[in-house]
Amino acid sequence: MHLVFIYGEPASGKLTIAGRLAERTGMALFHNHLIVDAVGAVFPFGSDDFVRLREQFWLDVMASAARTGRSMIFTFAPEPTVAADFPQRARAIFEAEGGAVTFVALTVPSDEQVRRLAAPSRSAFGKLRSLALLRQLKTDFTACMATMPAPSIVIDTAALQPDEAAQQIIDRMQI
Repeated sequence: MHLVFIYGEPASGKLTIAGRLAERTGMALFHNHLIVDAVGAVFPFGSDDFVRLREQFWLDVMASAARTGRSMIFTFAPEPTVAADFPQRARAIFEAEGGAVTFVALTVPSDEQVRRLAAPSRSAFGKLRSLALLRQLKTDFTACMATMPAPSIVIDTAALQPDEAAQQIIDRMQI
């Protein structure tokens, strides 16, 4: 059983690559906006209840997957409302059940990130689409990325197509 934990800044290609990886491996895809959008329908982003429930749901799903031997892919955008130790707790859940965890860091040059923000597909899950907000939050994203666990693989998503990136992850995991 395996947890592939894909993280990166907004518009770095997390969901696109995770989708290709899921198609190729049959692993379940649990992207962070499934819970962000569900909890956000009731509680304002960043509120105490939002933060508590979002993390609880993320970890509960991961714990159930690990207990039942189900491999999964999780996408994550490090940002200040998430506890700094969240990725380590996710890893501990899978490792406690004998599973393995692969951290995958996605990078994207700023000009490409800006170009991608306007993509219509970003509206499907209420993803960040505002250039002004991205610029405002850039320092926070950079600081949060620096606190993430060391990745097994770093992928520049401007240099590779999503299928190529998914294959690199598969090759690293030796699936």
